[in-house]
Amino acid sequence: MFKAIGKLFTRIKQGLAKTRSVVGGALRILIGKGRTIDQGFLDQLEDTLLQADIGVAKTTEIISELKTRYRAGELAKGEELLDLLKRSLRAELQAPAVDELAWAAEGPTVVLVVGVNGAGKTTTIAKLAKRFKDQGKQVIIAAGDTYRAAAIEQLSIWAGRVGVELIKTHDGGDAAAVAFDAVAAAQARGADLVLIDTAGRLHNKEHLMRELEKIRRVIQKRLPTAPHETLLVLDATAGQNAIQQAKVFGAAMGVTGLVLTKLDGTAKGGVTITIRRELKLPVRFIGVGEQLDDLQPFDPDSFIEAIFSADGE
Repeated sequence: MFKAIGKLFTRIKQGLAKTRSVVGGALRILIGKGRTIDQGFLDQLEDTLLQADIGVAKTTEIISELKTRYRAGELAKGEELLDLLKRSLRAELQAPAVDELAWAAEGPTVVLVVGVNGAGKTTTIAKLAKRFKDQGKQVIIAAGDTYRAAAIEQLSIWAGRVGVELIKTHDGGDAAAVAFDAVAAAQARGADLVLIDTAGRLHNKEHLMRELEKIRRVIQKRLPTAPHETLLVLDATAGQNAIQQAKVFGAAMGVTGLVLTKLDGTAKGGVTITIRRELKLPVRFIGVGEQLDDLQPFDPDSFIEAIFSADGE
């Protein structure tokens, strides 16, 4: 068990290498041996946190708390500063403990996967399918993005690689009908999980939201409690744009959780903290690589430790 946990932490740490170099590495250099906490120090610390996209509000809060504690004589060593930062950031990420998904009490669990094109919806669905298939679940995927060229073909390839059933139609077909058929198939086959891909772009935002709402209404005709989850996939490299996307989808679709992709491709992994702070939504999974096993359940403790750890740790 401990070996598996260690392997998981190593994978997350490697995936967050760019952010770690900006935050952990820079802070250790900044703190140094015997470095005093003066205005110059605070300015550099502020720049470091902002470069990681932790956000102006949280950065200001941290700097203010640091000043207060230092003046009160509560902060003397560099490691104490690191501990303070870790505690402060971890507090932003904590959420009520839940399973990886909110499983249905009876019948198949239906998950809508939403997000703009390019965020990584298709690969996220494939990774989720593999993850839960490896746990012994019977998984069905619905190719509900019928508007994007080659979306159905791409998902067909992924479903074949993972070894799960795909329900699909032709390009431009009725996405809601595909979702309905997938839920019906899951009920008939006794499947555990239905992952429904959705369009990430139509003519405009209103058209997209109407289409997503139609999918929701149609699957509820077959299974009134569905969807049990609506996961929003966000590209972490998009920074503040990801937050705006989340606000749009969250308001219209009742998003229940977030999946942050491409964290391995950015030095601004602190956006995870900003997104959690602003949206008050739990981060369920993070993508730290391109392999099928590189989608990991989000654990705040591992995330913070990975960001602050040194290369040799």
